[in-house]
Amino acid sequence: MVGESWESVNELLPESGVVIITDDNILRLYGDAFPKFPVFSVTPGEVSKKLQVVEDLAVKLLNEGIDRSGFILAVGGGVVCDIGGFLASVYMRGIRCGFISTSLLSQVDASTGGKNGVNLGLAKNMIGIIRQPEFVICDPVMLLTLPDDEFLSGLAELIKTAVIGDSELFSIIEKSGREILLRDKEMLAMLVTKAVNFKSMVVSEDENETGLRRILNFGHTFGHAIELQRRLKHGFAVASGMELAAEFSLEKGFIDQAEKDRIIDVLKGFNLLDQQYITDYEMENLIIHDKKKSGSSIHFVFTEGIGKASVKKMAVTEIIDFYKRFRKKRL
Repeated sequence: MVGESWESVNELLPESGVVIITDDNILRLYGDAFPKFPVFSVTPGEVSKKLQVVEDLAVKLLNEGIDRSGFILAVGGGVVCDIGGFLASVYMRGIRCGFISTSLLSQVDASTGGKNGVNLGLAKNMIGIIRQPEFVICDPVMLLTLPDDEFLSGLAELIKTAVIGDSELFSIIEKSGREILLRDKEMLAMLVTKAVNFKSMVVSEDENETGLRRILNFGHTFGHAIELQRRLKHGFAVASGMELAAEFSLEKGFIDQAEKDRIIDVLKGFNLLDQQYITDYEMENLIIHDKKKSGSSIHFVFTEGIGKASVKKMAVTEIIDFYKRFRKKRL
């Protein structure tokens, strides 16, 4: 539900048995207006995206008397929605849940599609499940309180959506930088709606990521490794991953120089690229632990022109060899 006031959630919740999962930042900003149910808050950021946090929350649910008729309302960005959705999927073998998505990253990507998971050491999203929430509320007003880096991090995922599936969306982003950075509410509502509609279409066709849904990982093979090694916010790392994927696509002949330059120019225009490359050894070590790896191969996402993507099964060694060539040119 894009454009709905987040406070309309009261009409969607059961009368009892509800608990709210959020983080300390969201609780400080919006907690006074939360529905009158027990609230459990976690530390903001990836530090909370682990099994121990899920276990601690499960104990709190048990102590609160939540049974199989319970309902988890996750209010937050991607981390909170991941934790809340994962907890709902495993607590008493599954209870109901819904999300209020508070960040741009979460609204355009993380809260849509039913993926819920936590990290395992340095391995991102290694433990998880696919389970759809009953509703997701995306209120553009909540984006006005985001710190600039959080907003830009989400913008990277919006650009990713445009590159892989919506050339019109890409053109709008190209031409509307000022309105986007000023966080015009009507503009953001329109952009989020287009992104959600595209991802919903992809997920409805391939919920379990055995085919089409893999295109949503554009920029993520390299991006996840950069994110983990450099401790960057997700979108900034994915932006660097998209630069690499666009360069790889050019090298393979899937796009021309002009299309590649448009992608890079948009990323640079929003200050999303900061040369956040890691060593060859670090990249190789992290990619071989990527959850998308199957044997000695990875399903790598290429762009075949703005608005179109394809997935090719690539040897890990070929991906690493490309990275080494790319990085050598940048040194």
